[in-house]
Amino acid sequence: MPETQYRASRFCRVLGNPTAYQVVKCLMIKSATPTELTSEIGLSYQTICDTLRNLRNIDVVRYKTVNKNKIYFLKDEYVTAILDSIERLIKRMRIKK
Repeated sequence: MPETQYRASRFCRVLGNPTAYQVVKCLMIKSATPTELTSEIGLSYQTICDTLRNLRNIDVVRYKTVNKNKIYFLKDEYVTAILDSIERLIKRMRIKK
């Protein structure tokens, strides 16, 4: 399998996790610390950190350190367009039933 296809399949697999999808949707709005994401999403700190690690591994998110806090952000804003396109497709599929 070519590397691009392999990476695309990993991207889809990770974003297939509802927690990862929620984290990315939150980061589309604003950068955040794991604690802020925990509060926003309502899941455990460890779950959020594990999810952020998985998203870092596929190059979707990055972080910067400010006063010993890691602030996460989307590495590429194109992810926003991809998720918007997927959601539009899902809406169209539901209408065509």
